Amino acid sequence: MEFGIHTFVWNDGQSQKDIEQAMEATRAAGYAVLELPGLDPARFDLAGLVRRAEALDLKLAASAGLPPACDVTSPDPETVRRGEAFLLEAVGVARDLGCSQMSGPIFSAHRKFDTLPDRDGWQRSADVLARVAGVAKEAGVALCLELVNRYETNLINTVAQGLAYIADTGSDNIFLHLDTFHMNIEEADPVQAIRLAGRHIGYFHVGESNRGHLGSGCIDFAPVFDALLEAGYDGIVSIEAFNPPALNDHLKAVCAIWRDVIGDNAAFARHARTFMEMQHEAALRRAAAYGGA
Repeated sequence: MEFGIHTFVWNDGQSQKDIEQAMEATRAAGYAVLELPGLDPARFDLAGLVRRAEALDLKLAASAGLPPACDVTSPDPETVRRGEAFLLEAVGVARDLGCSQMSGPIFSAHRKFDTLPDRDGWQRSADVLARVAGVAKEAGVALCLELVNRYETNLINTVAQGLAYIADTGSDNIFLHLDTFHMNIEEADPVQAIRLAGRHIGYFHVGESNRGHLGSGCIDFAPVFDALLEAGYDGIVSIEAFNPPALNDHLKAVCAIWRDVIGDNAAFARHARTFMEMQHEAALRRAAAYGGA
């Protein structure tokens, strides 16, 4: 299991300088992986980022979120075409950064919806993702659908929905990106949801119920890490949190980041890494004790 941190703990990642600063801060905090937000290849020197990451012995993880103008659930064919082009470009960025997966809410616009989803929108999305997943597979990039809460999408909020969606795509290159913050809102039992997801887990976020310091909210992380071991998940576990003073207004609005709950972001990052490592080690000890009983 590798531990990572999202760029948003440091800044909004909107410039080459931002990303490079986040890389330095991530390495200083002892992480192996930095998760990047969606990057426009016309605005970033991707090869330069790769070289800097290699110099720091840092692994990069790619993520993306569909803007409203690219909503692949839309009844407007042009909007859907833009969405497919957006996702294909994002796959290319992930490939060029050397990432083995691309995660995030990539199945619908990342925003609050005012209407219920419909079956046609679901199918339009599934058809697009099936095509994009085929291209991504050739590029060596797995797609991981982040199951965000009802205030950030109306299409897929739970593991059960995510598994049904994957089945409808017919793809073997689409997985689930689970997040404890969102699961705490949407799943009746997050631990059982992790077990249900099982081998379909492709990426994992930890986030406290209040998006603050791990252990300061109401999420019980011990059974979460136990369930990840039971599911055989040995990939990246990344802390996602937000540093409001360094975020742009659009990002704060989409994710409803209205107050600072992390404070000193460097101290937050160090605490989160230690917390995740301790939870993982404790889960390994419990598994060993149970297996030896």
